[in-house]
Amino acid sequence: MRSVRQRRLQARTDYKARFNLLKSGKPRLVIRKTNRYICAQVVTSTNAQDKVVASVLSKDLLAKGWPKDKAGSLKTLPAAYLTGFMLGKRLAGKHPDVIVDFGMQRNIHKSRLYAVVLGAVDAGMNLVHNADVLPTEEVKAHALAATLKLKEKL
Repeated sequence: MRSVRQRRLQARTDYKARFNLLKSGKPRLVIRKTNRYICAQVVTSTNAQDKVVASVLSKDLLAKGWPKDKAGSLKTLPAAYLTGFMLGKRLAGKHPDVIVDFGMQRNIHKSRLYAVVLGAVDAGMNLVHNADVLPTEEVKAHALAATLKLKEKL
């Protein structure tokens, strides 16, 4: 009888998906949601040891000019888009090919997770993705209209 690994029981790690991502040898764009923020990181792996190359938390938007009265909305679609955009600008073409890692989160099309991917792609990152699952241009235009000045500061 085989026992289930502890992190799988805690619903933290899908070992089969992680193994397939590690086999590719490419850096991963790791996107995580918390109750308050969106976290995006570019992680490289060598010998199953992860190293964070760049990291952005949506909380960083407050320092870039996000309205203080909207500090509770740092996990919305516009905040997720700008978090991905900020990460893409921070890397500025340092990693040619990156794959997306959502972890154990549900894969819902046109969601906040894909807004991070859209922001990273718009900032110039070369991500393997399907354009059909990204948020629509209307949502992107709404996010940019609300935060146009903020995007210039990134």
